[in-house]
Amino acid sequence: MGDKPTIAISHLGCEKNRIDTEHMLGLLVEAGYGVDSNEELADYVIVNTCSFIEAARQESVKTLVELAEANKKIVITGCMAQHFQEQLLEELPEAVAVVGTGDYHKIVDVIERAEQGERVKQISAEPTYIGDETTPRYRTTTEGVAYLRVAEGCDYRCAFCIIPYLRGNQRSRTIESIVAEAEQLANQGVQEIILISQITTNYGLDIYGKPKLGELLRALGKVDVPWIRMHYAYPTGLTPDVIAAIQETPNVLPYLDLPLQHSHPEILRAMNRPWQGQVNDAIIERIKKAIPQAVLRTTFIVGFPGETEAHFEHLLQFVKRHEFDHVGVFAFSAEEGTPAYNLPNQLPQEVKDERRDVLMELQQPISHQKNQQEVGKVVDVLIEQEHPQTGELVGRSARFAPEVDGQVYVQGTARLGTIVPVTIKAADTYDLYGIVSS
Repeated sequence: MGDKPTIAISHLGCEKNRIDTEHMLGLLVEAGYGVDSNEELADYVIVNTCSFIEAARQESVKTLVELAEANKKIVITGCMAQHFQEQLLEELPEAVAVVGTGDYHKIVDVIERAEQGERVKQISAEPTYIGDETTPRYRTTTEGVAYLRVAEGCDYRCAFCIIPYLRGNQRSRTIESIVAEAEQLANQGVQEIILISQITTNYGLDIYGKPKLGELLRALGKVDVPWIRMHYAYPTGLTPDVIAAIQETPNVLPYLDLPLQHSHPEILRAMNRPWQGQVNDAIIERIKKAIPQAVLRTTFIVGFPGETEAHFEHLLQFVKRHEFDHVGVFAFSAEEGTPAYNLPNQLPQEVKDERRDVLMELQQPISHQKNQQEVGKVVDVLIEQEHPQTGELVGRSARFAPEVDGQVYVQGTARLGTIVPVTIKAADTYDLYGIVSS
């Protein structure tokens, strides 16, 4: 190690950000830096920030201020660094560097320059980088699960979303590169690989001239890993070929995360997603018919500018009709730099909050009923943690994605990071309870 400084990383934001964090850790370890999870003991703290909505920025700012008060040398990376580069350097004298979303692979060089006394601004105006299977990586998830980024950036320009401005246009990795990384993860004992990008159904469009998700799923079917889960499948991208690939590939879970955002064509048009309003119902029915066992998760934004009571009622009926397994609801957040920020008819916060609560309340009995249907079944559960006091095991069945869905609380013995059969004995709105089957 020599006299190299010790570095901690404070990770905020989404799982796409998490992969950037893991690559930075991998690069620093490879370069001989001491990496410590305890920020108090570290010389430098890298804060990998989120800037998606106001609440995420507030969390990032709070973390930065606390570290500044503790006199830490702070390196600010991630979406907020890309978003507010000049302001951050001005307002936080403790910040020794800001690093953009397309520059995290230069982290070793940034630290070296900071060590020489330079105040580093390493931000590409247009991010173009994407890490691959050759980029060192130090995983921070539980041992049984890993995220695998198939593409970075986004070509869509939804009116409410700042991400394309912070992460650039879509750039996909090749099928060969993704399969190679999946093989590495399988060799490390990973049981579940979660494919992520901004729009996974558009995978390959930029490098192959057409989406190649079906082909990618079939190629990953040859990798020796029990579960492959896919996040962020735009409904219009679930073509007959992709649906067939899900059906034909045993280790691809029939779990579909559909970021629908709304149901009413007028609101979808205002969101700059006009293509979606005409096809929502038809596509969901087609998925249910083709994959009866499909688990459907979605997210909605309520209180978008101009959303009337009638628009909201349309959304409530839509959710009631389709009975999604899992629903996330966000109150619209007006983000400076997005088209929606300047739209007329912005709604008061209390209206947005109330609509979010109403929609969540509508969904709760649906989720509860879906979970009740699992009682009495024997389901495979990936065991992820053990409660230190009670010894109770906690894991997830294939119906639940990490962080966003429920968990399975399990009595009995099993090794962490393994998939075991569990008899489900009880269920509530969000979680399941069971016993390891002998």
